[in-house]
Amino acid sequence: MTKTWFITGTSSGFGRILTEKLLERGDRVAATLRRPEALNELKKTFGDLLWIEALDVTDTAAVRHCVDKAFADLGHIDVIVNNAGYALFGAAEELTDDQIRRQIDTNIIGSIQVTRAALPHLRAQGGGRSMQLSSMGGQISLPALSLYHTTKWAIEGFFESVIQEVESFGIEVTLVEPAGARTNFAYGSMDNAVRMDVYTDTKVGEFRKARAAGDYHPALDPDKVALAMMASLRTSPAPKRLTLGSDAYKLVHAGLSKRLGALEAQRDIALSADYDPVR
Repeated sequence: MTKTWFITGTSSGFGRILTEKLLERGDRVAATLRRPEALNELKKTFGDLLWIEALDVTDTAAVRHCVDKAFADLGHIDVIVNNAGYALFGAAEELTDDQIRRQIDTNIIGSIQVTRAALPHLRAQGGGRSMQLSSMGGQISLPALSLYHTTKWAIEGFFESVIQEVESFGIEVTLVEPAGARTNFAYGSMDNAVRMDVYTDTKVGEFRKARAAGDYHPALDPDKVALAMMASLRTSPAPKRLTLGSDAYKLVHAGLSKRLGALEAQRDIALSADYDPVR
């Protein structure tokens, strides 16, 4: 049975790949992006299966108008995919105030406002699925990506709460946590801070050199990420998380194990902070 999807950030990366695969399968896609002309060729090929609207997710009024228009025009939307976003690379003190604000406005507030705009419609139609493009970076962290990790850890916390708020309405949520991939997201749209020489011989400098050398060859297949997202709709209740890629599995597993070990090591300290039992 065909589905109707609403996807942000469809000009490139996972959003573009997912859009193409859904259209090829015969699903309808409401595609949003800042430059609608980037989808002209897809529109010629797929016609009415593809609904296109210009959207900058940092404009909250535009987000509400766009989501309302999509539901009005298409009648029923089965899946909301928050994909729009980008990464900001640089040590924390290298970043400008404007870079920090834009990263937060796009990756956190944009996703929150798309979700808030869609929830009344999903409730009214009796349910639906929401997918949030997070990252393995929502569970672990790497140097020089502090603000990117800030946004991914924050959006995971947001949805951990929202999942509990909306489950009684038949609305299910999945956080998608891919590993690094060779897409335009990582190799074209990433914003870079102006480097400070003081970080040259630190982990930030090492990471920067590795990126510049082009020695990183991700194992993750972006096409398989899109296929896994599509296949997840056949599972209900929805998986809360889709961790995708061997790198993501290994790094997230190691990170969670280390955090759990640290928690267990402090068990006695944690319990000792309660009021003493009344005797």
